[in-house]
Amino acid sequence: MLANYLSDASNYKGHAERLFTPADEIELAGILRAASHQREPVTISGAGTGLVGGRVAEGGWVVSMERFRKLEIGQGQARAGAAVSLLALRDAALLTKQFYAPDPTEITASVGGTIATNASGSRSFRFGSTRRHVNALRVAFIDGRIAEFRRGDKVDFDIPHVPLPDTRKCTTGYQLSPGMDWIDLICGSEGTLAVVVEAELKLLPMPRELFGGIVFFASDDAALDAVDDWRESGNLRMLEYVGRSALDFLRGRFPEIPAAAAAALLIEGEDLDGWDTRLETAHALTDASWFSTEPRDRERFRKFRHSLPELVIEFVTRHGFLKMGTDYAVPIPRNREMLRYYNQRLEQALPGHYVVYGHIGDAHVHVNMLPTSQQEAETAKTLLKEFAAKAVGLGGTVSAEHGLGKRKAGMLALQYAPEHIAAMIAVKRRLDPDWLLSRGNLFPAVPAGI
Repeated sequence: MLANYLSDASNYKGHAERLFTPADEIELAGILRAASHQREPVTISGAGTGLVGGRVAEGGWVVSMERFRKLEIGQGQARAGAAVSLLALRDAALLTKQFYAPDPTEITASVGGTIATNASGSRSFRFGSTRRHVNALRVAFIDGRIAEFRRGDKVDFDIPHVPLPDTRKCTTGYQLSPGMDWIDLICGSEGTLAVVVEAELKLLPMPRELFGGIVFFASDDAALDAVDDWRESGNLRMLEYVGRSALDFLRGRFPEIPAAAAAALLIEGEDLDGWDTRLETAHALTDASWFSTEPRDRERFRKFRHSLPELVIEFVTRHGFLKMGTDYAVPIPRNREMLRYYNQRLEQALPGHYVVYGHIGDAHVHVNMLPTSQQEAETAKTLLKEFAAKAVGLGGTVSAEHGLGKRKAGMLALQYAPEHIAAMIAVKRRLDPDWLLSRGNLFPAVPAGI
């Protein structure tokens, strides 16, 4: 049974000595107190949908939050246990004509896991990341103390300022600033500061009408011109990109993709006015594109987008390699430069074995490399580091939504200066002095003296 908790969606593997599945917060607190007393590392396990090894233990104890499934829907808010899936939350909110705005690709992800990584997704273009939609958090600390924090409850010790990149999204390390509140500190801390037990989440009223579309283009340049225009004037809540490599990867599942398509944009909005003109101006393949205001069709469009990561994971698992994907974002003005660099280097080093797609409205596209040999896997590892350095050089971030976990913990030092990492370590030491919670996440090594 323990083996089921020692991998994630990237196929990253780990090991542990014991598994606990507490039924309530009293039992959870007792486990944490025992771990603290015995100085046993504790890794918190969510749904296993992560891509960076965050829930994968490297020794010590695993604590699964799978039994924390409380779900109560109210007007404008939901109370959800850590193990509630985004799918369960979505369906329950829909019955009251409400929705939860964050839209990570994997809808079976747990609420606790998405808070731990400050997850976002396709709708973050309009609504931002998870952090913006948390009203309150109930958490457990490593000493067994249970606390509830509401939005605005300030951290009760000094917090320094750590500069952030000029990107629309960033979830690399602790986003520290003087006077910050507890919710902002814990969101995105990847389970290294506290265990999310329960959350009060903001729900929004479902709009009366939505339209969705998959707009095809004959060239990448035409699609990117449309992005620049629609980012400001399109009144969209979703603006996603699928490059030629990704379209080719999808054609086996979606043979109706037009042969002339070299790129596609997935859009969703609440106002159809003006779109005929926008499509004409953008030189889109309008007649071959797909549009609808029907929920069933919009769900089909969502499955089209979400098929890409599913197919990628199936591919790399079949060939026996780890998923090799980027999560980098750059400032909006550097979007084309970063995308051009990706495509040039991938065509040189891994032709035909990569896909590029993602949240282009936020200048945050994912590169997924698809190695079929050990040599290609080594090439992909080299490119991951090269692309990270390029993104940071353009003023970007090495993690925009997935976190660093264990697989990418070494990249923290690419983005932050030593004094900024030292500030993060000081916060970690204060709340987890023996460095027990989610050891290996964010920080690649335990500091000396622990």
